[in-house]
Parts: sequence; structure tokens; C-alpha cells
Amino acid sequence: MKKDIAIMADPDTVTGFMLGGIKSGFPVHNTEESKTTLKQLVDDGFSIIITTEAIGDELREDITKYTSSALPMIIEVPDKSGSHKRETDPMNELIKKVIGVEMVK
Repeated sequence: MKKDIAIMADPDTVTGFMLGGIKSGFPVHNTEESKTTLKQLVDDGFSIIITTEAIGDELREDITKYTSSALPMIIEVPDKSGSHKRETDPMNELIKKVIGVEMVK
């Protein structure tokens, strides 16, 4: 594992994160490109992959498959349109899996 952080998202979100100091940015424009890029980031050994909630919703099966172990951590953040309403919160699920404790709202 490289212990590096990557952002994979729409071009505006990638630009924002890169201005904030993330060195590895991968802008994607559609679901197929997102799927291919996510696989490549996992294969390249990135330990933390940040993506948007919209992409996370599109690639839920792939994300679940790739996060079956502790690394890579795939973190979903809102994009420029804001947060999405969801039945389950992937961040809570990630915390529960990593530290074994369920966060309560």
C-alpha cells in the first residue's frame, strides 16, 4: 500500500481538493470512467481514495468489494450540489468496520 491519498471526482471537486493540498487528482466524467479509474487507484495501492457521494452511489458494488479489508479506505464527500439523502451512511459504516463501534447520531 502506498499510503497516499487520491481524489476521484468531477473536475470541479478534484480541482478544489488539489488546491487544498491533495497531490493525486483524477477527474472523471461518467460512470464507466469512474469504475475504471477506481479499479486503477486500488491496483496502484492508494490507501485513501476520496470520491463524491454521487459516484459512490453509482459504484456501490465496486466500493463494497474493494473495501472488504481495512485498506483502501474509500471516503465519500458531498459534491458542489450538496449532500444526498441516503438510507445508510457510508461514513458510519466505514467507522463501524474500521474501529468496530457504531456511531450514534
